[in-house]
Amino acid sequence: MEKERKKVQKPKPETESNNLYDISCLFFQKGIMGSFLLISIFSLLLRVSVSLHSYSGAGSPPKFGDFEAQRHWMEITTNLPIKDWYFNTTNNDLSYWGLDYPPLTAYQSYFHGLILKYFDPNSVSLFTSRGYETHFGKLLMRWTVLSSDLLIFFPAVLYFIFVYHGGNPSGGDKSDVAWHIAVILINPCLILIDHGHFQFNCISLGLTLGAVAAVLSRKNILACVLFCLSLNHKQMSAYYAPAFFSHLFGSCLRRKNPPLEVLKLGLAVLGTFAIVWWPYLHSRDAFFGVLSRLAPFERGIYEDYVANFWCSTSILIKWKRLFTTDSLRFVSLVATILTFLPSMIQQILAPSSKGFLYGLLNSSFAFYLFSFQVHEKSILLPLLPATLLAMELPGVHSMLLMLCALLSMFPLLCRDKLVVPYMALYASSILLYLAPSGRRHIKMHLSRPMITFSIVMILCSLIFHIIYLTIRPPEKYPYLFEAMIMNFCFPHLLGFTVYTNAKQWMLSREFTSGDKEKKLN
Repeated sequence: MEKERKKVQKPKPETESNNLYDISCLFFQKGIMGSFLLISIFSLLLRVSVSLHSYSGAGSPPKFGDFEAQRHWMEITTNLPIKDWYFNTTNNDLSYWGLDYPPLTAYQSYFHGLILKYFDPNSVSLFTSRGYETHFGKLLMRWTVLSSDLLIFFPAVLYFIFVYHGGNPSGGDKSDVAWHIAVILINPCLILIDHGHFQFNCISLGLTLGAVAAVLSRKNILACVLFCLSLNHKQMSAYYAPAFFSHLFGSCLRRKNPPLEVLKLGLAVLGTFAIVWWPYLHSRDAFFGVLSRLAPFERGIYEDYVANFWCSTSILIKWKRLFTTDSLRFVSLVATILTFLPSMIQQILAPSSKGFLYGLLNSSFAFYLFSFQVHEKSILLPLLPATLLAMELPGVHSMLLMLCALLSMFPLLCRDKLVVPYMALYASSILLYLAPSGRRHIKMHLSRPMITFSIVMILCSLIFHIIYLTIRPPEKYPYLFEAMIMNFCFPHLLGFTVYTNAKQWMLSREFTSGDKEKKLN
């Protein structure tokens, strides 16, 4: 009996490009791309609707507000040489909205300023354009934010969804994926701050989100480049730095040649920073002159009423009176490090994709709650990873966090005359979490005590809104209601941080049972 000598062909290992192709086909077959487009159009309409309302400092001379600050940076960058952008000169008075963000913000202002200069030269003319608030000028300014959102944040959301849900062999349930897209894109706090109050957080957050997606798809060099760009757009992106460092370092330690992996990432970081900072690397004075603009410690440990530790406890402990600025800087630094350190240790010891997302949430909350010079708008930083974890966190926790974040910004948005869009987005946020997919996530973790707590939280929040809008505070305590809102929100945010830190450390059990036996290739 003759033996058959047929060569058995071994199945070819799937390449990364084949995997991406299969995932993209799956996304189109399940209609997820269609869902993304529809949700994107709806969220874009929401942004346009909010942009029709007022903004920070509208009609409030002499310095106006953030709208004027952004316009003034376009004026400075398009009319002065790059060496003068960050320095006090006869043509650049730093006391009037001097640039205090890293160079990538200056380049973005220059690019947008060229567009304004082309369509409406008067809107960025040197000196004479201060307080420029014509209808056409405001439309152009609003367009710069909308276009930035569309070109950077929206594609980053798609990239994240593609990677996050593409890792599931079934691609995830279509309704769940669509709900997750909506939670990220229809973030009421981000919409109100960027398209109402007026800022460009969509750029730095979009770059960070792109970096997160790159980490999840194990493109670590790309992740380093994107995160460095985010840091060079807004220094507050440093809120995420502990999570990126610990996860990437922990991943490098588990590879075959850790020193080489660390070296590659280090070169990517240094190269990106060198390119962005190149105009200011010609001299030590130029470099440190720009650097000094990025850390305005003279403003104190806090300015307005923000729901963090220092501002909340200042009712009992007068931090600014009892301690010097230098001592407060040191104490706040130690408190911040001690808060994010457990999250870092967990990711160095047991790096994982889910743990990385929790690490982003926990490190950003550590900075928000305990760091120096925090603003109400800084709540946007922990909200980004919170929305990315919407499929993992109990639905009721996610909903209460979003409502608490909205309430913490309510006094600021009231001053901007954005009450109507605020209320509309507050209601839409509740409806989003009560949609079928959101309701399913809420029911999965809903207990009787949690029902009671949620009802009390929402009722208290509504009462605070009514009081703030209808009752005048006593003359002796003009900021009484702001203080009440702040002290209501702070314990909830602190409790949420403790909860998510505990959730992250629970992931170590999964790591030791499954992943520990394998080395990353």
